[in-house]
Amino acid sequence: MNDSAEPTSRGHLNPGAPDVHFDRFELGADLREVLRHVWLVRWHLPTGAVQRQRVLTYPAFNAVFEPDGCALYPPLPHVQIRELDGASWGVGLLLRPGAGILFSPNPNAVDAAGTSLPDAPAARVRTLLTDWSPDSRGALVTTLRSWLAPMADRLDDTARLVNAACDLAENDRDLLRAGDLADAVAVTPRTLERAVRDRLGVTPKWLIECRRMQEAATTLFAAPDTDVSALAADLGFTDYPHFSRSYRRIIGETPKQTATAAPGR
Repeated sequence: MNDSAEPTSRGHLNPGAPDVHFDRFELGADLREVLRHVWLVRWHLPTGAVQRQRVLTYPAFNAVFEPDGCALYPPLPHVQIRELDGASWGVGLLLRPGAGILFSPNPNAVDAAGTSLPDAPAARVRTLLTDWSPDSRGALVTTLRSWLAPMADRLDDTARLVNAACDLAENDRDLLRAGDLADAVAVTPRTLERAVRDRLGVTPKWLIECRRMQEAATTLFAAPDTDVSALAADLGFTDYPHFSRSYRRIIGETPKQTATAAPGR
């Protein structure tokens, strides 16, 4: 069943906002080729208050439950901002990179507005989140496992290749070029390019860039006194201007602006 340790994530760039409560958990080892983890967010903000949540998504699809239903959302190569107000909730399934094909026959046709998932157990999830109690998480795990478990045997070799490439791009900091990533998974650059584009709509280069930008943004938010030039070099950028241009294009602000907006500044 679900692990006791909470999974970590660098996708959420400004964690710890008051009145916005996050929970992350897994659904079991048998689903790890389908699902990275579940994220649950609940918020209850004072009247007139707004919280801006900034997310740079992992190169993977999210199946997101909200009060009005469930939809599939693609990875996007830039920061997304959602403004939260009032009181509500969301439950997201951060899928493994190759698993989008299980939810849409053409993952590249899923745009930023999302694609409805009518077979998802939206009504049951809505009931659990509306009447949330200490026992609700266990019931939510059971509900989500029942939906996802039949999918685990439908993953093909392309899905497993994409999963392996994304794992390496995220965790091997020495991989800085798409060609090196292709070598690491023992396929040609063209084969890797085709697989990643078909299943995710992004490039192998983006798999590496996403990891670097997530690490940069979360580091600057958590430790705003970080030496930015040293951080850029540590992430494999040849010079600070190159890093700064990439950061601004993807994150939507300069590294200095991220650091300035950190808590306590």
